[in-house]
Amino acid sequence: MGEDVSNLFAGLPPEGAPEEAFATLLAAPGARIERIVSRGQASPPGFWYDQDEDEWVAVLVGSATLRFEDDPEPRHLTPGDHVLIRAHRRHRVEATADPTIWLAVHLARR
Repeated sequence: MGEDVSNLFAGLPPEGAPEEAFATLLAAPGARIERIVSRGQASPPGFWYDQDEDEWVAVLVGSATLRFEDDPEPRHLTPGDHVLIRAHRRHRVEATADPTIWLAVHLARR
């Protein structure tokens, strides 16, 4: 018996949505895969993510600018670009296009 088929580009939030949309696609012990849809959002001024798990992110559609606290230059990501963000590496999203669709894989540290 086959599994249900879903589409990463279906059910997107409307243009200009005030918040990013997070959808868990798969959760298993030690790992979680999610789709993130950004509609021009950025991290609030002075805010830095500091996560307990590694996170691999890829831009599927759109573009984004990431900044790492320990790196003086921002990283501009376009479709196909991906980066591994190690646990506790402080980072922020400086800008996103409307829309930007991300695929994120969260990996628990062992």
